[in-house]
Amino acid sequence: MELLKQRILQDGKVKPGHILKVDSFLNHQMDIPLLDEIGAEFARRFAGVPVSKILTIEASGIGIAAIAARHFGNVPVIFAKKTKSKNLDGDILTAQVTSYTRGTTFDIQVESKFVNPGDHILILDDFLARGQALLGLIQLVQQAGATIAGCGIVIEKGFQDGGELVRRTGVRLESLAVIKEMSDDSLVFAD
Repeated sequence: MELLKQRILQDGKVKPGHILKVDSFLNHQMDIPLLDEIGAEFARRFAGVPVSKILTIEASGIGIAAIAARHFGNVPVIFAKKTKSKNLDGDILTAQVTSYTRGTTFDIQVESKFVNPGDHILILDDFLARGQALLGLIQLVQQAGATIAGCGIVIEKGFQDGGELVRRTGVRLESLAVIKEMSDDSLVFAD
């Protein structure tokens, strides 16, 4: 997605440790017209694939998923919570995830009543690096016996192993911008 790549080059900041900071338009302050274009692109890429719900993980994926949902006929959006909450009750789907940027391991949780065996779940998130969040979300859908419609990622760090790990599961993965190389002063996108 050329518009996204240009925005990353214009406003993204590379930090030590292969961290790409896109907080001015994607995951802290959100550029709503850009998110709308991202949602439209996911809908184009998954055209013809049944999607009854979108699943993401808090917090950065929520805005992306909510706007994308409009392009899928206003389907519901579910987000996996990263912390135990008194608001979670009943049967809970859980998976363990290790965060690349935080360097911590935690359980993600979704109430099972929101993901049903008849659902076709599209998983969306902002970044894919080591793949742990995405694999955890896939695990939640599988626990529920629902169908995975696919996974959509805004920015994939193609030089890390997450994309390969997810693709090996057989789940369809669509990434809008894949970074092939990243150093302190440059980014190279895959074709």
